[in-house]
Amino acid sequence: MPLRLLTAGESHGPALVATVEGLPAGLAVSSELLGAQLARRRHGHGRSPRMDFEVDRLEVVGGVRHGRTLGSPVAVLIHNTEWPKWRDAMDPEPRDDLDAIRATGRGERLTRPRPGHTDLVGALKYGFDDVRDALERSSARETAARVVAGTLASRLLAEVGVTVLSHVVAIGGVRVPDGAAQPGAQDLERIDADPVRCADPDTSAAMVARIDAAIADRDTLGGVVEVVVHGLPPGLGSYVHFDRKLDARLAAACMGVQAMKGVEIGAGFAVADLPGSAAHDEIEHDGATYTRRTARAGGLEGGVTTGQPLTIRVAMKPISSIPQALDTVDLDTHAPAKAINQRSDACAVPRAGVVLEHVVAFVLADALLEKTGGDTVAEVQRNLAGYLADVAAR
Repeated sequence: MPLRLLTAGESHGPALVATVEGLPAGLAVSSELLGAQLARRRHGHGRSPRMDFEVDRLEVVGGVRHGRTLGSPVAVLIHNTEWPKWRDAMDPEPRDDLDAIRATGRGERLTRPRPGHTDLVGALKYGFDDVRDALERSSARETAARVVAGTLASRLLAEVGVTVLSHVVAIGGVRVPDGAAQPGAQDLERIDADPVRCADPDTSAAMVARIDAAIADRDTLGGVVEVVVHGLPPGLGSYVHFDRKLDARLAAACMGVQAMKGVEIGAGFAVADLPGSAAHDEIEHDGATYTRRTARAGGLEGGVTTGQPLTIRVAMKPISSIPQALDTVDLDTHAPAKAINQRSDACAVPRAGVVLEHVVAFVLADALLEKTGGDTVAEVQRNLAGYLADVAAR
């Protein structure tokens, strides 16, 4: 069975919901584990003050008993601790006093869409006269549910020796130098302790200064995150059809994260400038297994894992809710206006790295189960071990 995820909920609604189907039985899960990963998502220099009071309160409501998955769908609620403040504006039930609520300013219609957000396109698509009806669901707050799902997936990957980590390689034009060492699983704690989750201390300091300058200018910044996966076996994914290629599935998942605008795997766009003789990873055999002299393909060939570390870089645009506010048009009058300014980060790239890490983990766990099958964690491990024994004998 494929691993499937559904999320539900709005940014200022009562809760977010993550439902994951297809996990094998016997996987160790706890609210503490899920909460620790959600806490990582809330850190990073340039974050909004909202992160100080947007505490995630978790409730596992299905699919887990005594800390172990049951093989049935796992459902998790992520309660919005600010819900009492937003109930009047976001109550799912009909309200007879809506006009009175709006008169207080708590539920006023928002009619000045932000360039770069879903405000206008969402209002046009669904016929809304209040862009809050669109922006609440399209908010990056939804990624909390995907971090929960990715944490479950990461637990499965860990059972077969696969680790997934992310780090920031660029913010606002400040980049990690070419040729910098690629971090490994042992570096994750140090990366998380860095204010911008950058593995290079000198670059980190320059990134912090760049964010501070943007805050002073009442502006926002984007950047680039790299996700690195160690321990993957060869043979995950498929080349036989376009929608089964693992690189395509990874790219789609990463682009599905709010504000992401580009994905490259391995050397990515740089290989377009190289001749074929310098673009591919030549193959060797060390007496025990097949190896590659280089890693330009990023651990994938033809949509299938090679057994090398997998590397993905994802470009994030600057947050579209900008303190200085861009020009827009009022939905009611069509008159020129300044866009609304919701609370947001000056730079969300460090936090986005944590989200992307979990999004990638979910896709890879799905590919693992596609290859191994198995209704229990032990069965997945046994099937993978048998396959790897066959590979070693080649």
